[in-house]
Amino acid sequence: MITSYLTIKESGEGLFKDKGSKFIGRTFHVESAEEIKAALESLRKEFYDARHHCYAYVLGADKSQFRANDDGEPNHSAGDPILGQIHSKDLTDTLVVVVRYFGGTKLGVSGLINAYKLAAEEALTNSIIEKVVVKESFTLNYPYDSTNELMRLVSDLEIQIVDQKFETDCTLIGKVKIDKVEELKSKVELLKNTGTEVVLYLSK
Repeated sequence: MITSYLTIKESGEGLFKDKGSKFIGRTFHVESAEEIKAALESLRKEFYDARHHCYAYVLGADKSQFRANDDGEPNHSAGDPILGQIHSKDLTDTLVVVVRYFGGTKLGVSGLINAYKLAAEEALTNSIIEKVVVKESFTLNYPYDSTNELMRLVSDLEIQIVDQKFETDCTLIGKVKIDKVEELKSKVELLKNTGTEVVLYLSK
């Protein structure tokens, strides 16, 4: 069970120069293909006159989604070294883009690998990294007169309340740490056994 992961909290920038070519690295926290596309479009506008916008990303707590893109550079000379730096720092939900301005002198594949790696490495070093605890979303429905018992449950399990409605039949939408889901289920069952009409819906 994956209970936490590391990701970018605040973006960073890196710069590497070699034989007139300039490599500018940027990092982003991303959680979807749409956010990746938006970040790339923003950089293409900012660095509209650059020759290459090479990038790599990793998504998901399990790091199951990833991609490396060479954007016209020789195969595996740009995207892979960038991806390698994301993996080396054990990051996910992370996009790293390295923009290249060509300086007129070819660097060769080994030179490119080194340049893209170092620009990505510096950008990641200059980023602020945070540890994120994996949580599962849930909804609880319960009668108003059981509010005290439910609030005790919220406190005991350090539940994050997302939304709450107090009516005759109350609703609590929250998030609980993934490793406390079973405990939440057990405590809800205990409440049911004492006569409380509480219903739990789990949704990741």
